[in-house]
Amino acid sequence: MADKLQFDLVSPESLVLSAQVDSVSVPGVEGDFGVLPNHSPVMAIIRPGVLRVENDGDVSDYHVDGGFVDVTPEGVTVLAERILTAEEAGAQDADAE
Repeated sequence: MADKLQFDLVSPESLVLSAQVDSVSVPGVEGDFGVLPNHSPVMAIIRPGVLRVENDGDVSDYHVDGGFVDVTPEGVTVLAERILTAEEAGAQDADAE
């Protein structure tokens, strides 16, 4: 089995996702960056954008409205101000039109 990293996606209201995943792509204010297992520690501010989670070939996108990310060799924690799934973001876009 390939290495996995622990990923926790947290909004002010709840824990949205907690899972072992293959990789996470984060929309950082200084540019997007990817996180794989055993990544060097980093703490960064995230900008509004799409956070992508990949696991066993499946990809899940979450729209985040900013926040913070804490990366350790063991995993990634994203503390986002607001989180929408791709379906929720699509519904909001349709309502706006």
